[in-house]
Amino acid sequence: MGRELDGPLGPSCVHVAVDCQRMFLEQTDWHVPWMGRVLPMIARITEAHPDATIFTRFIPPRHPGEARGAWRRYYQRWSSMTIEKLGEAMLDLPDELRRFVPPAQIADKHVYSPWLDGDLEKKLKARRADTLVVTGGETDVCVLATILGAVDLGYRVVVATDALCSSSDETHDSSLKVFEHRFGQQVEAVKTADILAAWT
Repeated sequence: MGRELDGPLGPSCVHVAVDCQRMFLEQTDWHVPWMGRVLPMIARITEAHPDATIFTRFIPPRHPGEARGAWRRYYQRWSSMTIEKLGEAMLDLPDELRRFVPPAQIADKHVYSPWLDGDLEKKLKARRADTLVVTGGETDVCVLATILGAVDLGYRVVVATDALCSSSDETHDSSLKVFEHRFGQQVEAVKTADILAAWT
């Protein structure tokens, strides 16, 4: 991408790893084929700063009838991804990331955005965070919702371009272009190595 960071990352920086869960990594109807390829990059950032990492988890309803509004129709289509079909264990982080919790924290959510229920922001305020490093999946869905909300709330947003994944290569690539060009003043899209070098 060629972008450089707008200065160093310091103690007010928090790594938000979006929805790195078994239900996306393993063979389910929401399998993200190359999540396994980016997990080592996510693990590198987490290992360097485990006490400054928050993992979001996307939590579906127990059954379609628990969902509200248009989400109910959505889960009628994707009933295989409800908790009663998946099982609780599939909501968890894979072993290579779960080993960092604690000190890393978990913030659960029930929709694409992690900002609506306030749990993530409460954790960030407790840390006096002003900068977010964002990794995880999917680039064009939950990562996008995380980034847009963070921009609206005034956080400095740094995206690790080689630590993101999607089940759609086309919209993943398009999303990276949006981050770099449309949000170039508010989103710093760089490589994991650049983040690790700048975060002291």
